[in-house]
Amino acid sequence: MSGEKQIVRPYGDTTGDGMVQVSFTLPVTHDKRAEGAAVQLANKMGMDPAMVVHAKPMGDGFTFFVVYGRVNHLVDLNAVQVVERDFALLSAKDVNTVIKQRLRRKLSVVGACIGTDAHTVGIDAILNVKGIAGEKGLEYYRELKVTNMGAQVSVPELVETARAEKADAVLVSQVVTQRDAHLHNTREMSAAFREAMPAGRRPLLIVGGPRFDETMTDELGVDRIFGRGTTPGEVASYLVHALITQRKAMA
Repeated sequence: MSGEKQIVRPYGDTTGDGMVQVSFTLPVTHDKRAEGAAVQLANKMGMDPAMVVHAKPMGDGFTFFVVYGRVNHLVDLNAVQVVERDFALLSAKDVNTVIKQRLRRKLSVVGACIGTDAHTVGIDAILNVKGIAGEKGLEYYRELKVTNMGAQVSVPELVETARAEKADAVLVSQVVTQRDAHLHNTREMSAAFREAMPAGRRPLLIVGGPRFDETMTDELGVDRIFGRGTTPGEVASYLVHALITQRKAMA
């Protein structure tokens, strides 16, 4: 029954034994004392007993550890909050058909990696025609006009290009997360678009990356956040949903 609590414990060697494995790096030279420090940290994280099963020096003064141990924490599946897909997953043919019949022009998409982020693998996987894992990217969709600005794009450049291309949607990929750079960059981007364009003329703002929390759309000022494993088809289907289907329904 949906109202019943669904409680689970981690599984290691036997069902419900509570065994977990974690990895981390400590700024210490690898020796017995360093391994003792790793166990101490694991204990403070709630792992008891804890055992170092792997330790490897990571340059001068750093050691990488893998620790295996038991935790007593339980997980209530009913209390888990995630962002579920709230739109139909369409084929490339269906995406093209909807855009052609209902938008009656090409849907303009501008993508970039902003700030100092030079990692284009994410944005290229979504935009480039070759796509990812056998699924074609947005350049493959004949009713999409795609502008890929590449890496290390400044926010003013992104806003100007979006205006010039009359972008319906702006896709930003952020892989660099040191000191929460992905969050700062996203807030800067959304603020710049709010300042540069009135609400009715702003493009859909979408960000993606492996360390985004998909529930932070309001806090970051964007329309959608996509996490790891997102496919071009999901993004294309969302564009149709948000820019055509949903807006038609609200009209």
